Formats: sequence, C-alpha cells, structure tokens
Amino acid sequence: MRSVMKASLIACAGVAVVIAVPTLTRSQTMTTLIPPHSVSKMPHRVVIQVTQNDPAIMNMALNNAENLVKYYKNKGEPLQVELVAYGAGLTMMRDDTSPVKDRLAAITGSTKNVVFTGCGNTLTAQSKQENKEITLVPEARIVPTGIARIVELEEQGWSYVRP
Repeated sequence: MRSVMKASLIACAGVAVVIAVPTLTRSQTMTTLIPPHSVSKMPHRVVIQVTQNDPAIMNMALNNAENLVKYYKNKGEPLQVELVAYGAGLTMMRDDTSPVKDRLAAITGSTKNVVFTGCGNTLTAQSKQENKEITLVPEARIVPTGIARIVELEEQGWSYVRP
C-alpha cells in the first residue's frame, strides 16, 4: 500500500516547521496505518456513572458493562469496569430498593473485572432523610463521594460513560 503524506506548515516562535501527516483515502482507515503488533495490551478502563432512579437507565448501564466485558474478552484484551452510583442513582445499589439486584449479583458472580460502588455522602443523606439505616447490596462497596471517585478515575486515564 502506498502511503500519501501531506505537508503541513506550522509557525512556532518565528520558526517554520514542516510536518508530514498521512492522508487517508476514502477506503482507508487509521487502523491500516497502525500495525497490529503496536497496539498496547494495557487494560481498557471504563467508569460508568449512574445518577438516575430509572430502571431503564440502570439496565442500560449494566448492558454497557456486559457488552464491554464480552467484546474485550473476545479480543483477548484486558478490561476493568466500575459503575459509580450517586444521587438518585444510588437506588441501583441499595439493598432495599434496587430494581436490578439480581443482575448485580449475577454479574459479580460471572466476572471479576466489574466493580460496583455507591456514594457514601448520598447513603448518609438518604439514611437521614428516611430516618433509617440504609445498606448497599453485598456486591457494592462504598466510596466517600461518588463524583470524586469518577474524577479520580478519569484523572488516572479511565474512559467515562453515562448511559
């Protein structure tokens, strides 16, 4: 395959720099320019945010996680997924109200690369508001604050998804 290069002129601090940039034809894709052996085996890391008390959104988030697991397993590539629930979305992980409780247990039982976390701030606020102790499903762990957890994961290079 013949690679076509396009010269680009960039001026930087009064100095002209010419950079050769590959030009793709309509039938080419970027993957044709990257040899398969150069693809990194670093794990794909995805954080999925759930902030709505909507079973359809919760199921879509779980579908996203399961589809990612299946896709990267078939490719033989490592993957880590973390679902973070806070605000109204904490219902997803509450032991007393979760409409997807059985799916959380099934996913945890079938894969070790999907983690469920719930916001401690939301848990405390909901417990106070409802005047009772609220617990999360056994598959979920508590993080101090859900939004901070997402920020920290993104700062570590995780990809962010919100269904």
